[in-house]
Amino acid sequence: MIDLSHMKDRPVAVMGLGKSGLATVEALRLGGVDVWAWDDNPAGRARAEALGARIVDLAEADLSPLSTLAWSPGIPHTHPKPHPAAERARAAGLEPVCDIELLARTQRGARTIGITGTNGKSTTTTLIGHVLEAAGRTIAVGGNLGTPVLTFPPLGADGTYVLEMSSYQLELTPSLVFDVALLLNITPDHLARHGGMDGYIAAKTLVFRGQGAGRTAIVGVDDPHSRAIFETLKAEGGRTVWPVSAEDRAPGGVYAADGFLVDDTDGKAVRVASLKDFPRLLGKHNWQNAAAAFAACKAAGVPADVIVGAMRSFPGLAHRQQLVRTVRNVRFVNDSKATNADATEKALATFDPIYWIVGGQAKETGLSGLEGYMGRVRHAFLIGEATEAFAPWLEAHGVAHSRCGTLDVATRAAAAMALEDGLNEACVLLSPACASWDQFANFEKRGEAFADAVGALDVEGNG
Repeated sequence: MIDLSHMKDRPVAVMGLGKSGLATVEALRLGGVDVWAWDDNPAGRARAEALGARIVDLAEADLSPLSTLAWSPGIPHTHPKPHPAAERARAAGLEPVCDIELLARTQRGARTIGITGTNGKSTTTTLIGHVLEAAGRTIAVGGNLGTPVLTFPPLGADGTYVLEMSSYQLELTPSLVFDVALLLNITPDHLARHGGMDGYIAAKTLVFRGQGAGRTAIVGVDDPHSRAIFETLKAEGGRTVWPVSAEDRAPGGVYAADGFLVDDTDGKAVRVASLKDFPRLLGKHNWQNAAAAFAACKAAGVPADVIVGAMRSFPGLAHRQQLVRTVRNVRFVNDSKATNADATEKALATFDPIYWIVGGQAKETGLSGLEGYMGRVRHAFLIGEATEAFAPWLEAHGVAHSRCGTLDVATRAAAAMALEDGLNEACVLLSPACASWDQFANFEKRGEAFADAVGALDVEGNG
């Protein structure tokens, strides 16, 4: 755990007592710090009190004794309406910071790699960590990915923190300057929280804050917002700036073209690997992730052959286009993390033909935006609450479908049809475009149930 004993001279407040907030309380208490903790949820307060924190309502207390306010990124502090504790803190001269800022203040000797973007952050972060570990580097991987950063070991000058950064976290890390900073892409997201698209773009751009000579910015250039940021960074000079792309050649950067991953950072356009060598990185969105990870690891000093070797062995992320099993050339893919149509689009663009398991607790957008992929869907198998809403949509778009009710029934039906049809490259795809809460506690449990159902199929397979 990160040593925060240098903060014990004055009380520190922790606002928000979820996973990272409680880890912050624990690290501070181990350092002998007097912790004032608050969460609007009584259960969080009880857990913090058990760790030795004082429970103080930060929306009402005198905040003048405090030195620092550690703020949970999930709690609004500006838009759409700031929590009262944030307003009172700023009035008292306290600017909210998150746990990653506390890590940055205490581990200034370590190297840092920061990854942000609307999509692909978790895959790219995990892939970079996988490569660095294979290269024998001392690392810790976390942040928005899930592992609270204050539970990390102190790494010192020989270590590297690989941090997935949300837009919320970037707003709360004013002193963190990344040695290697990645922006994958920008599409509209969290707009209410940032006061509109301009605010969201500005928050994402903070990943490059403070960079100068000796540091590297890596920017996906496949969307107009990110491309504009790339051009601005190039014009500014100072830092090294590399583009990455899965759509087109990116001179001076890393890109996917003609089935290969190409490294042009030295101006030589070297084909470093066939994209077929990366079986867990399927589809254009993952090719961009691969290009970005390659660039980041090269910037960190890892040789190209080591990067490619490690990328070949990358196992992928659970519940994100995760290959569960192959039976007579039919692939069974768990994409349970796809809880909305935008996420499901990535999977539908990757596979063909598809036996699609879809449904759950529908989002407001339903299946809007997926119309262009219905020609790939051989049959849809509907589950959960969304069944009656999705069935007419599928019928209107010419997609044959079955009402299956539950995931186990849908999995058996999809497997039977796919295996009987015997089509080349067929995929039984769980990509629900829905939340899981109608039938499962979370998307992880849904994905695990799919994997169990696939594993229980009474068929002979080759994987």
